[in-house]
Amino acid sequence: MNFAREGYVFMAIAGVLTAAALATALARRSWPLWLIAFVLALLTLWVAYFFRDPERVGDRGDRLVVSPADGRVVMVTDLTEPTFFRGPARRVSIFMNVFDVHVNRYPVSGTVRYVHYNPGKFLNAATDKSSLENEQRSVGIAMTNDRLVLVRQIAGLIARRIVTYSREGDAATQGERMGIIRFGSRVDVFLPPGTPVRVTVGQRATAGVTVLAELAP
Repeated sequence: MNFAREGYVFMAIAGVLTAAALATALARRSWPLWLIAFVLALLTLWVAYFFRDPERVGDRGDRLVVSPADGRVVMVTDLTEPTFFRGPARRVSIFMNVFDVHVNRYPVSGTVRYVHYNPGKFLNAATDKSSLENEQRSVGIAMTNDRLVLVRQIAGLIARRIVTYSREGDAATQGERMGIIRFGSRVDVFLPPGTPVRVTVGQRATAGVTVLAELAP
C-alpha cells in the first residue's frame, strides 16, 4: 500500500505515541493504560488508512474528464465562473468524507495556466456557498483546441490543509496526482457549458477512474 507523503509525519507521531503507551502499560501493568494504548493503536491505523494513496487505472482520452477525487457527487450545476472561464460553465461537485482517499488527480491532460489560493471560511463543504466562501485552491488547465477545465479544492468543516502540487506552466497528465486535502473536503470540476455529464447526484466517484463527462470534439 502506498501512502501520501503528507501523511508521514502524522503516521510517525501516532506510531510514537502508541509505542510509548504500550511500553508504559507493559511496565506498569495497568488496564487503563492498556486501554489507552489500544485506542492509540486504532488511531494509528486510521491515520495510515486516511493517507493511503492507491494506484488508479481507468479510461483515458482527450475528450474524457475523469474524477479528480473519491467521494459522492453532490451537485451538477450550470453557473458563471468568473476567475478562469470568465463566463458560463458547468460544475460537478464531489464531497469527500473522512473515509475516502483524499489524494486528488488531474481530470484531463493539458497545461496548467492558472493557480490561485483563496483564504476563507470552513463551512460545511457539501453546501453550495462553500464554493465561494471556504478556503480553496484552484487549478486551471488549458487543453488542446483551447478547451478549459478548472479544478477547485475546497476545505470543509474538518479540513484545515489544502496541498496543491501544480504550478503555472506545469504539464497536467490525466489521472496523475495534483494534490491532497486533509480530513474531509470537496472538489469542484468546472467544464465548458453544455458538456454532457455521465454522473448523477448521489453517485460515488473514484479519482482517476470514474468518467465524469465527455467534452465536445
